Amino acid sequence: MPIAIKMPALSPTMEEGTLSKWLVKVGDQVSAGDIMAEIETDKATMEFEAVDEGIIAHIQVEEGAEGVAVGTVIATLAEEGEDPADVKPAGGGDAAPAPAPAKEEAAAPAPAPEPAAALATNPAPAPAPSGDRIIASPLAKRIAEQKGIDLSSVKGSGPNGRIVKADVEGAKPGAAAAPAASAPAASPAPAAAPAAAQDFGIPHEVEKLSGMRKTIARRLTESKQQVPHIYLTVDIQLDALLKLRSQLNATLESQGVKLSVNDLLIKALAKSLMAVPVCNVQFAGDTLLKFSRPDISVAVSIDGGLITPIIKDAGSKAVSAISTEMKDLAGRAREGKLSPEEYQGGTASLSNMGMFGIKHFEAVINPPQAMIMAIGAGEKRPYVVDDSLQVATVMSATGSFDHRAIDGADGAQLMKVFKELIENPLGLLA
Repeated sequence: MPIAIKMPALSPTMEEGTLSKWLVKVGDQVSAGDIMAEIETDKATMEFEAVDEGIIAHIQVEEGAEGVAVGTVIATLAEEGEDPADVKPAGGGDAAPAPAPAKEEAAAPAPAPEPAAALATNPAPAPAPSGDRIIASPLAKRIAEQKGIDLSSVKGSGPNGRIVKADVEGAKPGAAAAPAASAPAASPAPAAAPAAAQDFGIPHEVEKLSGMRKTIARRLTESKQQVPHIYLTVDIQLDALLKLRSQLNATLESQGVKLSVNDLLIKALAKSLMAVPVCNVQFAGDTLLKFSRPDISVAVSIDGGLITPIIKDAGSKAVSAISTEMKDLAGRAREGKLSPEEYQGGTASLSNMGMFGIKHFEAVINPPQAMIMAIGAGEKRPYVVDDSLQVATVMSATGSFDHRAIDGADGAQLMKVFKELIENPLGLLA
């Protein structure tokens, strides 16, 4: 009996993904545990393993297809003893599968992030200037717009005369391209930017947003629109911390561990949240979640965006353990090999831009968390030490707090504890 291979849910919140790359082809024999494809979620590109044995009889969703809903049949596997040539493409599943003749229709998600809308096989077609309806896939429309093709002059080869990718790739630009650009598009907001650039005659290229970048844009917009931020900044003397770091690294060198300042700051934030637990919370409508341990999400820059791997229960871990774990997480984050539980969750975040020479910034809260600590560069500054003006290594740290969950006085108390721990760093080792 043929086996339906479906788009997996690679995280608890995943509703759709991009089938980045097939690592198998029709006719290949696969066994349980073999890597079949690479699938891009909103945060990472992950490998998809086979759970059954058989021969690939059909690939129903092409690589590069976007907005493929969880549960969509993406391939069909012929079981042992079955002739793949006699196997029909599997159908059904938890969601309507993308039709095989027009696989690219899953390539562009619908304007609203609703799973049903993203999976629609007959999106609303753009009206032709003559008033007749043009039935075309979103990908075909986008290619036509980029190439200046009048869709009313293209004959569709898809179901019910639907215009698909293959139809427009071989078509020649027509004179009616300008009127077509003014027709209602499936995604009017993204189209506005290229139109403005063309109007001014500015040379440019159009780069399609990745799933990660779309998610970053959506989540941070929601954060600034829905979360009332309050920002609290303190200046912190780093000399004692830097001295302790040097001493610890000399001791840990034989173990192959080299602490960074960031490792110590992760520990400091975790201990601060333990000391001021009213800040280790999350706003949840008419309830407040109070966490019993600090799980610190640490911002890591990767190609195309940002990801926040988590140091769980950071307050109870030795700084050497934090350092080792952070290096491993950051390395795998840049390779796109983190599992969802390693970057989803966390009770607070830390973002350090000091290595770029940034002195001070205010970070946007990563919802549903209620705070994020923004770390600036340590630099030599005139600073009052023991009632005298001296030169000291000082950094600015700014906490962004969700004012619905954390009062200003409580946020100020956390910043005070954070400063004290860094200026008296032996407390990090307790």
